[in-house]
Amino acid sequence: MAHSAETIESLGQLTMGWRGLVLDRTAGADVRDLPGIAVRWADCRFPFWNCIALTDIGADAALTGKRLEQAADIMRAKEHPGFLWLFEDLLEEGARAGLRAAAEKAGLEYAFPGTGMAGDLLPIPEPSHPDLEFVRVSTDEHLEAYADINSRAYGFPIEAGRDGIGGSALWKSGVHAYLGLRGGTPVTGAATLEADGRLFTVLVATDPEWERRGYGEAVTRKALYEGSRATGLTRATLHATEAGAPLYPRIGFEPNTPIHFYGLKG
Repeated sequence: MAHSAETIESLGQLTMGWRGLVLDRTAGADVRDLPGIAVRWADCRFPFWNCIALTDIGADAALTGKRLEQAADIMRAKEHPGFLWLFEDLLEEGARAGLRAAAEKAGLEYAFPGTGMAGDLLPIPEPSHPDLEFVRVSTDEHLEAYADINSRAYGFPIEAGRDGIGGSALWKSGVHAYLGLRGGTPVTGAATLEADGRLFTVLVATDPEWERRGYGEAVTRKALYEGSRATGLTRATLHATEAGAPLYPRIGFEPNTPIHFYGLKG
């Protein structure tokens, strides 16, 4: 079967974008490209910065099983937990059918679903929302607010988000990260960064108390608008969680591949 260019692009955006993000957290991050496996592991308390992805294109069931076991072994050697990202459309049909059983055999358990998305959607009009004021993340106070929103949105301890981006110079300059403030209080955030000629959208989150008001879409549009204006890029990519997936097509993103997230069995 053919494996779409969009799926391969989605994988590449993860491996390239995460390289800089985990190295920003620690110069000693485990960043390796092994046969069939990309390691992007900061070994910090923010689980998204502890990432392994399977990179074979067209892997059959036997190869997929082998890679899952290798990935689990790497994850067991780490101090902090993270996720294996598996892009379904890179697998052959037989590997897809046996994926859950192969993962369980390797000592992995299914965590949650995601979707790769992309689109030639930029530039977009300057966004606004009647409830929100947008500010670029440029201070440690902004960074802490951004981190805390992500922790609450994804169900992580507050300390996890702060360990992920607290004190980062990259997030205050190289990343186009924006907060949406309601009455002066940060309630939503989104960020974009340049990755291989695309604008890669990351860590979109809204405080659960303020969901379903269009805040996530508005701040994502702001991060895309400013990122595109700064870089001149016209194509954008992202990896959506199940909760966030419905909002992105409204901006112009199109889904390409299902993504399966796995963690080590507890």
